[in-house]
Amino acid sequence: MAFDKQLLDILACPVCKGKLLLPVEQKELICRFDRLAYPIRDNIPVLLDSEARELSSEELDALKQKGG
Repeated sequence: MAFDKQLLDILACPVCKGKLLLPVEQKELICRFDRLAYPIRDNIPVLLDSEARELSSEELDALKQKGG
């Protein structure tokens, strides 16, 4: 079973409460405002700021180019 993309309508970044993005072919939910990527493990999003990784400027630029 894959991650249910309808969950994106109700999920929010735990830090800023903003919208999360799910880029194609990624196993992470992205908050562009906070520059954080939250992992998805076993199709369950781990929305803990202690589990998030910081996104580099290059990763953010790549997301913008892909329309994310």
